[in-house]
Amino acid sequence: MTKEKVLLVDDEKTLVKALKFNLEKEGFRVEEAYDGEEALQKVAQQEPDIIVLDLMLPGLDGFEVCRQIRKKLDIPIIMLSARGDDIDKVLGLELGADDYLTKPFNPRELLARIKAILRRSGTREEGVKKFILIGGLQIDLLQHRVRNRDKEIDLTSKEFALLSFLATNAGRVYSREQLLEQVWGYNYYGDARTVDVHIRHLREKVEGDPSNPELLLTVWGTGYKFREGP
Repeated sequence: MTKEKVLLVDDEKTLVKALKFNLEKEGFRVEEAYDGEEALQKVAQQEPDIIVLDLMLPGLDGFEVCRQIRKKLDIPIIMLSARGDDIDKVLGLELGADDYLTKPFNPRELLARIKAILRRSGTREEGVKKFILIGGLQIDLLQHRVRNRDKEIDLTSKEFALLSFLATNAGRVYSREQLLEQVWGYNYYGDARTVDVHIRHLREKVEGDPSNPELLLTVWGTGYKFREGP
């Protein structure tokens, strides 16, 4: 069966070729882009299922490419950077990236993260719950659509995955590390602040008053939970 299409965006051609080789061995279809403008063209033309995007690109940098993609599309994005600065990680997540890897990295780790993101952003397996309604918030688990009191809410793939996971397990408290493992698909690789950023974005989109949330609740010293009840 044909697997998903990955767009690799990096001006390091040797790295791109190596990653392409590893991904194609796993059955992925791979497209390449070596600068920001080419990346945006490939996104429009090829409709990839996931993008691996370097920050330091000639012309448009990775931040701007991510910003422009997020204006129109909800394609999962993994950002790459040779710099380990926390500010880069936070800014990338603020712009809508789903994950972040610092160079150098093990290609197996990138592969694991790609698979985890696609598994969680793809079609859900059949289950008992297909639709959740809590506090006026409507979550369609199969169509990946969210409405709040009849208003359509635009979420990134990772925001939807986090929201649907917490809502499906309403009332149960999860630590940041548990959410990284369950939603991001890996354990202890990511920064716990990744979860905080996504929770804040979700509150801004689904809460009537994000500073006093009624749905996505903080359990101080432990983590987060979704409210129980209608």
